[in-house]
Formats: sequence, C-alpha cells, structure tokens
Amino acid sequence: MTTAKKNLFAALALVLGAAVTGCAADAPADPNDPNDPSDVDPNAPPPDATGRYAMRSTFDLASNAPGAAGAVVNAIIAATDEGDDPAKWILEQAINAMPSGTFKNVVNGAKPFIAGIINDRILSIAPDFVTTMVQVGNDVGQVARGFGLNETLDVSKAGDAYAATKTVKGVHFKIDGLESDHAFSDFGVSETVVSQIGVTVSKTGQLAIADHKVGLSYGKVIRIGLDAAIIPSLDPSAQNLGQLLQHLVNCNAVGTAINDAVISTIGFGPGAGTFTSACNAGLVAGANFIYSKVDAIDGQAMELGLAGTAKALDKNNDKKLDTIQTGTWTGTATYAGTPAPLATATFYGERM
Repeated sequence: MTTAKKNLFAALALVLGAAVTGCAADAPADPNDPNDPSDVDPNAPPPDATGRYAMRSTFDLASNAPGAAGAVVNAIIAATDEGDDPAKWILEQAINAMPSGTFKNVVNGAKPFIAGIINDRILSIAPDFVTTMVQVGNDVGQVARGFGLNETLDVSKAGDAYAATKTVKGVHFKIDGLESDHAFSDFGVSETVVSQIGVTVSKTGQLAIADHKVGLSYGKVIRIGLDAAIIPSLDPSAQNLGQLLQHLVNCNAVGTAINDAVISTIGFGPGAGTFTSACNAGLVAGANFIYSKVDAIDGQAMELGLAGTAKALDKNNDKKLDTIQTGTWTGTATYAGTPAPLATATFYGERM
C-alpha cells in the first residue's frame, strides 16, 4: 500500500472515530427513563412523596434469629429423633393422656415392649409420620429465619418536612418456594403502628426513611406460619398441628396394639377404645406442648430498629413518587434486650 493510501485510511479512521464519539456524546436523554440523571432539572423541586404506599419488607434472620425459635424446632424433631421413634413418642403421648390407674401403670411399665409392637406395625399405624414431622421442623426453621412484613407507609407533609406513619398489617412467607400472605387481623393479632417517622426525598428520587423501631410478636408470626402456611401445604384438611398429628397417626391401630400388649402382659385389657381415645387426646396434648414453645417466644420482646434508603421513581411524570424500589434496611434486631446487627433486609413499595 502506498504512503498516500495509508494516510487516506488513517484520516478516514479518525473522521469515523470522531463521528462515533460525537454521536455517543450528543445522544439525547431518554425522556421515558426515570433512572436517567440527565433528565433531572436541577432547578426543579424534588418529586412529591405525600400519599400512601403499600410496602413489603423482607428480613433474613438466619444469623441472629432468637434462640427460642430453636426450642420450637427441637420440640417437633423430638418426635422423630430417637431410634425407636416415632413409636415411642406416640406411645408416650397416649400414656400421658391416660387417667391414673392400673392400666396406665401396666402400659408405663411395659413401655419398651409396647413401643416395639407399635414399631412393628408402624407402616399401618403412621407410615408418613417421620417424613412429615421432619418437613414441619424444616419449614418452621425457614419461617423463623426469614419472613416478610406487609406494610403501609402514609407520608404527609408539614412545611418542608415529611413525616410518615408505618402500619405493619401482616406477614409474607416463602417456604420451599411457595409464597403466601396472611393478614394479622385474620388471626386476632394487633397491627403494629409506628408514627412520626422522618422521610426525605432528593431531586433524583433518593428516598430516606429515618430511624424507627418496630415491635414484633415473633412467636405469633411463627404460629401463623405453622397453622396458615406449613400445615395446609402438607395436609389441606388439617387446620392445626393437633389435627395434622391425628391424620398422620392411626389411633385405632395404636389402641389395638396397646390393648394387645396389655393382654399379653397381664392376661386382660380394657378394650382398644380406651387406648384409642388416649392416643387422640395425647396427640392433641403433644401439639399443645409444641404450641407452648411457640407462645413462650413472645415472653420476651423482639424489636427491629430500622433506617432505610431506596430509589423512588416518578413513572408517569406527574411530579409524584409512584414506586419505591431497591430499598435496604440497616439497623438491629433485638430480642430479650440483646441487640444484634440486622442481616439482609430489603423493602419495596407502590403508591396505593
């Protein structure tokens, strides 16, 4: 290639490069892109944040969930964690529910022998008990470690300052990928209201929610998760843990097994019906024991100390914020007076 041609190609390359660069530099802002900072008029006031927003906050308590929640999981897993479970656990519930007397003494004294008989018949007595109870324990652990709160944020303005009232109205669960929402009012749980929360918004839509504290009935959240989300997913016909246990265990077969064992031990028995009734009552009592562990969690207060930042958008260019997105909470989760740094916590919202 001649020197003249080389110089011509070099000149063309410079011209084309300058043209491309010029096009990129001169590209107009997209008027429909609310995230484009070049769209913001530096002399325009910030978008108006007044109004009501539906929000969801999601918390990951995996690293600092109150230890009391572990007692609930342990009480559930106790039905399956020994070598002769669930036969031993089922038998113990039935014995505990029996009235004092000869037959209770006989059954209690022959407990290992009777548990063995029940265990031999476990496929007909409670074929799905272990797998289901392990699943319940796992799911309760998921609820205890992470959940969402469904909230409203009412923002008002006095002069140049915003103030907001947050109302926590219910809870959101995601358990093994299955999501569900539950209003506190459906379970007789009071909504949490926090008022006079400072709010600021910048011209570019940066939203800041000032420090505030949210008291939470953590045990009630777990109870709602257990009764309204976990149990129906495993047995749609069961409304509580006692019914789930009764559906998992064939108490008629348990009653027959215990009565047979008593007859083989002392030569006579009261009849299978006596032990069937004790089995049913015992399973309900076992469920109530687990529920007592849940209720005990609220014996100590749980409080979330939160401050949030988010990107808020005016999507329809009416000078009002419409969407709260990519929000992040920072702060602490305090249980029984002991604070711990808040792990991953996010929020988002939409104008109602």
